[in-house]
Amino acid sequence: MRAIVIGAGVVGYDVAKLLSQADHDVVVIDVDAEALALVSDKLDVMTVVGNGTSTAVLKNAGIRDARILVAVTAIDEVNIISCMLGDRLGVDTTIARVRSDELTSTETVLDFKDFGIDLIIHPEESAAAEVVRLIRRASATDVLMLAEDRLHLVGLRLDADSPVIGHSLQDLVRERPDLKFRVMAISRGIRTILPGGDERLRKNDQVFILARPKSIPPVLEMLGKSDRRLTNIMILGGTDIGAKVAFQLSHEKNKRVKLVESNRERAEKLAENLGNCLVIHGEGTDIDLLVKEGLSDMDAFVAVTADEESNLVTCLLAKHLQVRKTVALLSNGAYIPISQSIGLDAAVNTKLAVSREVMRFLRGKHVKSVATVHGLDAEILEIEARPMATITKDVLMNLKLPKGLLIAAVMKGNDIEIATGMTQINPGDRAYLFVMPGMIAQAEKLFDH
Repeated sequence: MRAIVIGAGVVGYDVAKLLSQADHDVVVIDVDAEALALVSDKLDVMTVVGNGTSTAVLKNAGIRDARILVAVTAIDEVNIISCMLGDRLGVDTTIARVRSDELTSTETVLDFKDFGIDLIIHPEESAAAEVVRLIRRASATDVLMLAEDRLHLVGLRLDADSPVIGHSLQDLVRERPDLKFRVMAISRGIRTILPGGDERLRKNDQVFILARPKSIPPVLEMLGKSDRRLTNIMILGGTDIGAKVAFQLSHEKNKRVKLVESNRERAEKLAENLGNCLVIHGEGTDIDLLVKEGLSDMDAFVAVTADEESNLVTCLLAKHLQVRKTVALLSNGAYIPISQSIGLDAAVNTKLAVSREVMRFLRGKHVKSVATVHGLDAEILEIEARPMATITKDVLMNLKLPKGLLIAAVMKGNDIEIATGMTQINPGDRAYLFVMPGMIAQAEKLFDH
């Protein structure tokens, strides 16, 4: 399948890499020849110098044979027009990265489908929502909603004094048979483990628990984690992400939010729009200012400036001052694996939203959605079982599923259940799977006829 990526920046590079790894014929378009040279040096893709809003450039890139077009430049208008042209030229699926809310607002007179766009991605909005979830779930390093928010996947790191260190997963189930949960994955060093029941937990393991929302607090307590609410929150950076996080949190009960912004004009505008939030004008690198404004008294510190090194440093300072939860915006994917090892609690990345949506369109039509989690070398698939599919032949324990694949939960109509060995998947049921990268094709085959 030919895929065209417009934009050779950081996000465009990631999308092109993803498509190339899936053995697609990828063409990257950008006006910057140097940026394209960096892409072609590292990836097995074709490049075309030019503007994605030019029909001639698109035809030169082979738009007539393309099935997917992903426009992720820094300019909304370029992304919108590129997708519109792609749609007119017969591309099956068009995806645009758009920062403005203009096309998705309930008050807009134009819908994004009027431009031939199949999917609008708001990476900043997705990142802000992730930060809010992390603040609401104090002990978590990651929080992901599945099954229309009826299941939560929560990542957390086991401390040295955790009462479950040395216990097997079977032990946990025997100790709390009343709790319906499942340990879906363990990140141990640089390894991702899809565990069996005899896997024993170790200090510093990052474990990923799947459960219904109401079951999460007792599971966290069992693992030695407190889920005490975070009340006092400081946000560094009045970016779009920072403003969205401040707006949402400041309107929640019993939350007091401070936002620090270095640009005076931006700070004044935010102060007008965020009535429930205290906006402070000052440099985020001014440690004395942060301390003076009560950093040491905060329950949580969120750094979402455009300078990710500053985000890292200020979060480390916050941890030094005993702030319970720190969250940093990290655009460079290389920083994410090391962020928690040096003391940060959680990291968010705007690029992840783009990759998730592109992956969803790459899969077969019976694959409803795909997600990934920082630090976890596995994909989470939501797949519908086809009639006569292998997965429907028997209960899971009798199917001898391949290693590197773990079924987490099954949605049967409106009912959802955590999967066990006795779970029977029927045609039309939707299952949530954890799949190692090399096993995706086998996973899809199990659910197809």
